[in-house]
Amino acid sequence: MENPSILGIVSYKVFPALMGGQKCISSFYQHLAKDVTITLAISKDNEAVKLEGVLIERFLYNHWLGFLNIRYVYRLIKLVKTKKINTIIIEHSYFGWLGFMLRFFTKATVIIRLHNIEAYRFKDMQRNWWRIYLYYEKWVCNNANHLWFTSPADQEWVEKNWLIPAKKCSSILYGIDLKKIPTKTDQKTCRTTLLKQHKLLNTTKLFLFNGTLDYIPNTDAIRIIISEIIPRLAKSSLNYRIIICGNRITEKWQQVLSAHPQIIFEGFVTDIIPYFKGVDCFINPITLGSGLKTKLIESLANNLSIISAISGAKGINTLYAGEKLTLIKNYDWDAFTQAMIDFNNDTDTPTIFYTDFNWNSIIAKANLSLQQLPKLA
Repeated sequence: MENPSILGIVSYKVFPALMGGQKCISSFYQHLAKDVTITLAISKDNEAVKLEGVLIERFLYNHWLGFLNIRYVYRLIKLVKTKKINTIIIEHSYFGWLGFMLRFFTKATVIIRLHNIEAYRFKDMQRNWWRIYLYYEKWVCNNANHLWFTSPADQEWVEKNWLIPAKKCSSILYGIDLKKIPTKTDQKTCRTTLLKQHKLLNTTKLFLFNGTLDYIPNTDAIRIIISEIIPRLAKSSLNYRIIICGNRITEKWQQVLSAHPQIIFEGFVTDIIPYFKGVDCFINPITLGSGLKTKLIESLANNLSIISAISGAKGINTLYAGEKLTLIKNYDWDAFTQAMIDFNNDTDTPTIFYTDFNWNSIIAKANLSLQQLPKLA
C-alpha cells in the first residue's frame, strides 16, 4: 500500500476534547498526523479548533441525523479525490454505511474504529431498537476492510460471536503521553492541596469517581455509590470522602449528591490530573456498558490504584495493572465496600503499562496496520 492519506469521519461532538472518549479521538489523530496526511470530516456541532497537521472540515450532521449526510456524499467524494485519500477511518459504527458508499465511488479502504459494541450500549440505555442496531453493527463490521478496537475485550468478543477473522482486527488502544510514574513528591503535593482545599484531616481517605454524568453507566454508578456503598461505609469507622467530577449532570442528581456530606461534587474540572494524583483510590462501581474505560487508563497512568466491578474493567489486562487493580464480583457491594475500608496500596503501576499505552507505541502499531492493508482494485 502507498503512503496512507487518511480521511477520518467523526459523527458527534469531540471538540473541544474534554472527556475521555473525546480525547481518545482528538489525541489519536493529533499523534497520527506526525506520520501520515490527515483530513477530518466532523459534525457541524463541533467547535472550531486547530490540530497541528490535521485539516478539519466541519459540515456533517451528527449521528442522530446521520441519514441526512446523503446530501454530502458528493462533497466527501470530491474531498477524497482532491486530497488523494486512500484510507477512510470511521469513528464508531454509526457512519459505516457512509464509508461504504465512499469506498464504492473512490476505491478507498474503510477502517471502522470501535470504541464500544454500540448496540449493547444502547441496550443498557434501554433503547427499544438496540436489536436493530445490533444487526446493522454486525453488518458494518463484516463489510469493513479492517476493524480497530480500543478494547481488546471487544475485539475478542467480535471475533468469537460475529466470526470475524482475527487478521481483520487490531487493537489500537487509548494512549497516554506520560512515559514514567509520577513522583511521590508530586502525588503528595496534590493530595495536600486537596485536603487543604476541603479542610480535611490528613487521615481522610480520598476516593475518586469521574465521567460524563448523563451517560447511563456513570449515572448508575452514582446511584450505586449513594444507595449501596455509602450506607455500608456508614457502619464502619472509616474517615473518607468520595470526590465526583464530571460534566452534564442533571439538576436532580446534583441535588441528591449535595445531600450527602461524604461526597464532594466538583462538577467539571478543567484539569483532572491533580485529582488522579492526589486521591488515594479510584472507585469504579460500573456494571453496564462495554469498551475500554479511559478513566481507568488515566488512573493507572497517574499511579492511582483502582477498585472496580469486573464489568467496569473490561479490556484492562492484569499485565498492565498488576496489583493496582482490585476486581470485585459484579453487584457484590459488601465486598466492594470492604475493599474501600481495607484499602492500603503502595505498589506502582507496572513499567510495561507506560510502554504499551504510550501514544508512540500505539501510533507505531496503527501505522503498521495501515501498511499491511491490501489496496483495493
